[in-house]
Amino acid sequence: MVLAVSFAMKFATFRFSNPLQTHRNNMELQFNGAVREVTGSKHLITTNSGKKILLDCGMYQGKGLETDEMNRDLGFDPKDIDHIILTHAHIDHSGLIPYLYKQGFDGSVICTSATRDLCSIMLVDSGFIQERDVLYFNKKRARKGLSPVTPLYTKDDAAQSMQLFIGVPYNRKFSIDNNIKVKFTDTGHMLGSGVANIEITEDGVTKHIAYTGDIGRPENRILRSPQPFPQTDILICESTYGDRLHSDSDRGEEDLLAVVKETCVDKGGKLIIPSFSVGRTQDLVYSLNNFYNQGRLPKIDIFVDSPLATNATDIFRMHPDCFNKDILEVMETDPDPFGFNTLRYTKSVEESKALNTYDKPCVIISASGMAEAGRVKHHLANNISNPKNTILFVGYCAPATLGARIMDKPKTISIHGFEYPVNADIRRIESYSGHGDYKEMIEFLKCQDFKAIRETVLVHGDLKPMEFFKHKLKQEGLNSIHIPNKGDTLFF
Repeated sequence: MVLAVSFAMKFATFRFSNPLQTHRNNMELQFNGAVREVTGSKHLITTNSGKKILLDCGMYQGKGLETDEMNRDLGFDPKDIDHIILTHAHIDHSGLIPYLYKQGFDGSVICTSATRDLCSIMLVDSGFIQERDVLYFNKKRARKGLSPVTPLYTKDDAAQSMQLFIGVPYNRKFSIDNNIKVKFTDTGHMLGSGVANIEITEDGVTKHIAYTGDIGRPENRILRSPQPFPQTDILICESTYGDRLHSDSDRGEEDLLAVVKETCVDKGGKLIIPSFSVGRTQDLVYSLNNFYNQGRLPKIDIFVDSPLATNATDIFRMHPDCFNKDILEVMETDPDPFGFNTLRYTKSVEESKALNTYDKPCVIISASGMAEAGRVKHHLANNISNPKNTILFVGYCAPATLGARIMDKPKTISIHGFEYPVNADIRRIESYSGHGDYKEMIEFLKCQDFKAIRETVLVHGDLKPMEFFKHKLKQEGLNSIHIPNKGDTLFF
């Protein structure tokens, strides 16, 4: 079924079509994930010569048992993939690389150096989660007389897959082979994130593809602002916050301080912040560090209860080359912007469990940000029923995740199979989001000559934000914009 037919260029005709149809002498771009949803990013380029390049290799998250089947159904044979070009380390963009490795992929994974370093801890952590979840799941299956299942991959699979990674600096053109080059330009979304700018030359014609990955915000607490990227023919753009506008980031920091004071000082309770271990947690710690330096932070203990966040913070310290001028100025007088006297990074399970009986006001920042896994689920179970406490969300939660269900403020919530009354205050601060809103994304894209972009494809967003963002982009003069379904192929 043909979805759209656009004008012909001197070197190509663009159209979405059923992938079973054959179109000779055209490159193909097939969309295998993060289409009309925000997880599982996987977009497959097939060149005229048959070279297969996968843009991101993300895991589906937040759909319960359904995600296992979705993650195993790739839409392609891993053994056929020659290269993966990875925009950043978040699991919904990188999380299936060890699975492909386990299934026979032995090509290269090309990314920035910071992305490679983060993946070295994030993918191993993901493998640990796979193993742990399967143990729990198989106990339930055994009680039903069902055969056991295997994890998508293990910690060892993840560690071994790292041998395939090639880290390259920003703004340096890397030759995959004689015909294919890639250059990463900073998107400011997370440490190491970048637009993948790809040049493919065949039959004397060079085609340019830009895949944004996730787009950050123009004012980031730690990272550089998104940087302009080279003119492209084909634009693949995220649209997570395609229909939203953020509040002022400075106001968000003041809101954070206000919630800390209200919860921990006025009510004498605990503030639980589900937070992604990489990026969001460092943003929060940096804000609290600045309040501490200013003498404005109440004298309470702050706990970062996530081994992954602890390790990720060490990697942040290794990459000041990704930092903006503001934090570099802070580091002139405060060499560790991710540590202060009342901050504790817990490492052991025993330290984490001790927080369950900690009877003083405190702040606990714990993974995961969508509250789908990790230690934060235990903290939520132990604290969500106490009206003195506050649960604060500081980023996006995909529909159907525990975080999204809690933000709906139900009377009760199921955690680990038990129902808990929701008596704690439920709050949200969106200014800590790592995703640009629709105005910020449009401003970022204005580094391009919209008339020179032949085709735009919106990915990584729910359908409603995508449609709104498409409308806004058309108002700005960008034409031929498409919202594909899973499995659709763009021939160019």
